[in-house]
Amino acid sequence: DRDSPVHIDGETGTGKEVLAHYIHNSGPRAAKQFVAINCAAIQSTLLESELFGHEKGGFSDATTRKHGLMEIADDGILFLDEISSMQMEVQAKLLRAIEEKAFRRVGGNEMIKVDVQIVAASNRNLKEMIKEGAFREDLYYRLKVVDLDLPPLRERKNDIPEYVGFFIKELNPRLGLNVIDVTQPAMEVLINYNWPGNIRELRNTLERAMLFCDGEKIDVSDLPLDMVNKMA
Repeated sequence: DRDSPVHIDGETGTGKEVLAHYIHNSGPRAAKQFVAINCAAIQSTLLESELFGHEKGGFSDATTRKHGLMEIADDGILFLDEISSMQMEVQAKLLRAIEEKAFRRVGGNEMIKVDVQIVAASNRNLKEMIKEGAFREDLYYRLKVVDLDLPPLRERKNDIPEYVGFFIKELNPRLGLNVIDVTQPAMEVLINYNWPGNIRELRNTLERAMLFCDGEKIDVSDLPLDMVNKMA
């Protein structure tokens, strides 16, 4: 119920954005905007404009004024996924914007005041990146006022049956199926697999298995062959 910056650490597929949405939906900003950006999916030259917007003529292709995501997220939450891929120059501008609660659009002079809670996520070790000179230490400590760690699925295998039941229930209506469970041998395969893709891989595996399943329960024969072979 506070608006301090939050940093979520975890491998790809562990559910960092799901947790960010939970923070949003559970807090005082639930009725406000939740704006997400994947920093790794945007060219570094465009990321600054995406975050802070730009004025007409701010650079060669800026034919109109554009509001940035930080401005759009005013009063709400800005989720910065894969922040570890953000270039140092943009990191410096983000740090200043967080500290001053204000920024300038690219090519602009006016300070835009905002009230935004920052939730950032990374799948790389930011402390190691700081040692390598690839991430700003001051930004790291500014973001990790609240630091949350999502362990990989291989370290919490006791959760797998719970996830299996949840995803089967979620996928049945969308797939038009009536799969009710997983056989015990199939569950053993799922529990003993290492899940390099974490929860996202588990969900995709169950969706595939449900499509191949002829009965009411997913069996070993419905699972990917490479996964089953690792049990042999």
